[in-house]
Amino acid sequence: MTYRWTTSDRLELRPHRSLPKQGFAIVIALFFTLIMVPLAAMVGTMVLWGLLPFALLALAALWWGLQRSYRDGEILEVLTIHTPDITLTRTNPDGSTQDWTCNSHWVRVTKHDAGGPVPHYVTLNGNGREVEIGAFLSEDERKSLYGELASRMADLR
Repeated sequence: MTYRWTTSDRLELRPHRSLPKQGFAIVIALFFTLIMVPLAAMVGTMVLWGLLPFALLALAALWWGLQRSYRDGEILEVLTIHTPDITLTRTNPDGSTQDWTCNSHWVRVTKHDAGGPVPHYVTLNGNGREVEIGAFLSEDERKSLYGELASRMADLR
């Protein structure tokens, strides 16, 4: 699971990492090796100089895309339950934070089966606002999260 209760009153949510840093290095090295195989046959010809910039551009694009994926995945959402308040803090990849606080008595957990940006979209309602939680989780994780949050909010009342 990419969310877990670190204590009985603190929930942390993070996006799933399917490629660890070691895997990143392996992918880049493998791509470089495989792209050099056909270029090795061109050594000593003018064709090499025509193909080399495109090969290096493809390598740079792969590097940039994977780095961008890592940077976009640096999201942390923390739900803290301190009676009487509940606080949701989201730390974005750029380091900025967004906070939402509400009295636990008024918080309502809602699951939108359709119509949201993702299926089984989970939101918290209260204090005049509706905020998303765990939109980056998988569909099954959002269903499970909804069940856990709904039962936790029912226990608080």
